[in-house]
Amino acid sequence: MSTAAELRAHLLAVRLAGVVGTSREDSLRSYRLFAARDPRVLIGIDPERTWNQGDLLALMAEKCGVSGDPRHTSGPDVIDPERTLAALDAFAERIREVARRGAPVLFGTGHPQRLLGFYAGLADALSAAGCEVLSPAQGRCVDILTRFGLRTHRLDYVRGVALVREPGAERPGCEPGVHSHSPLPVRVALEAAAECGGSLPELVVGDHGWVCGAGQLGFEAIGLADTDDPALFVGEAEGRVSVVVPVDDAVRSDCYRPLTRYVLKRACLSQ
Repeated sequence: MSTAAELRAHLLAVRLAGVVGTSREDSLRSYRLFAARDPRVLIGIDPERTWNQGDLLALMAEKCGVSGDPRHTSGPDVIDPERTLAALDAFAERIREVARRGAPVLFGTGHPQRLLGFYAGLADALSAAGCEVLSPAQGRCVDILTRFGLRTHRLDYVRGVALVREPGAERPGCEPGVHSHSPLPVRVALEAAAECGGSLPELVVGDHGWVCGAGQLGFEAIGLADTDDPALFVGEAEGRVSVVVPVDDAVRSDCYRPLTRYVLKRACLSQ
């Protein structure tokens, strides 16, 4: 995937962009909940302005390319691949800049089954470029509210990427971590980094609550987001998130490898 045209074809072929797996119903439900300031959808962002559902639909049409027609209420959602490519270029520029400075960086994901490899490839490259890939609060317990109630999770790092696991899920062969939207893990990690007097990240890279939680606290944050994740795009619109790449965040993990290679090439970090 050495060119934008090749990556664009890949995005469409595996449905990372174009017609995606996220449904219009799910996206509109998220916009309604965000407008009502439901913390499950705010995922760490405290909006400065009032965002009603129409505002959010217009924002997501601008940032992702979803239909801006409120009468379109069902079927698969869409992401404009040109917007994905443009955002990936901006994302790569932030990676390039942090590599140039040799600055500390923190990676975290709420989609470890899907996106761990994408972030791990970037973490490997930044580490090789002289950046400190941080891992604060490893093993720390985090109580996260789930649909099953309050559950204790453990903060862990795999190949330099933070994620949360359920207790007892560290044995070989387990899933790499659980799906989470919570901003609590990044808050715990950043607090631990500050308490120990070590390096604080100059860039946080991830998704869901990792990006929103860090951005809300004033850290530069960049990441990926689907059409049903309006919080990251609101954070970008209000200046607390630097770059958001619109992409389906739930396809097969191997489908994101070309994105890693594309970003590393644009960031001049290809091996």
